[in-house]
Amino acid sequence: MESQEDLDDDPPAFDLTDKDRENLARKDEDFKPHTWTNLKHIIANNDLESLRRWPSDLKRYLKWTKQTKQAYGTITNYICQERLQWRPLPTSNPDEGPIFDVENTVPFANPRDYRIMYNDWPYGMTPGITHIVVWLKTRFDVEPTVGDLLPQSRQSIEDFVQHTFIDKLEQHGGAGDRVMWFRNWTGLQSVRGMDHIHVLVCDVPQEIMDEWTGGRTALP
Repeated sequence: MESQEDLDDDPPAFDLTDKDRENLARKDEDFKPHTWTNLKHIIANNDLESLRRWPSDLKRYLKWTKQTKQAYGTITNYICQERLQWRPLPTSNPDEGPIFDVENTVPFANPRDYRIMYNDWPYGMTPGITHIVVWLKTRFDVEPTVGDLLPQSRQSIEDFVQHTFIDKLEQHGGAGDRVMWFRNWTGLQSVRGMDHIHVLVCDVPQEIMDEWTGGRTALP
């Protein structure tokens, strides 16, 4: 396993924050996983920089990211080619991210223009919490400085999460307080140029997870 010294000598695959480096110095047994209550607080306060992976997962993620960039050029290329199997249009600009042929330019308007999947590299959370990513071929309207959502974009996500996740759970015993979502602003995104949102769900039966994800699994 890579040591902190190894990571200092070898440039990391992405910029590490001070909190990341503190986390890498920990052992898994010293890591405090995110609880549902803690996640609610982080999302409500937009304190997304506080989200952490298990130290061992973060080390594996750094190694995987470096190897994937070497093989595919960018993580975006890998996601498109291997996980989503979406082919960008030839007019795409690498600096601005891929552009896709879409059924509808309005986010979430057509199921062919988005994909619900497990997050291959979830944050370190207590048992029962599942981390989902919804990938989109379309783009959200964001403010230009840090890339945070504009009100109309935020409302479209709220409506999608309500219809897709909350209403579904209401049909199976009630959603209660079992669904949350967030979107990293541009500076925090590890896959830039492709819009996606994160959805966290708690204590959801596997058959519902399979329905949402189409039976697709996360990376082993």
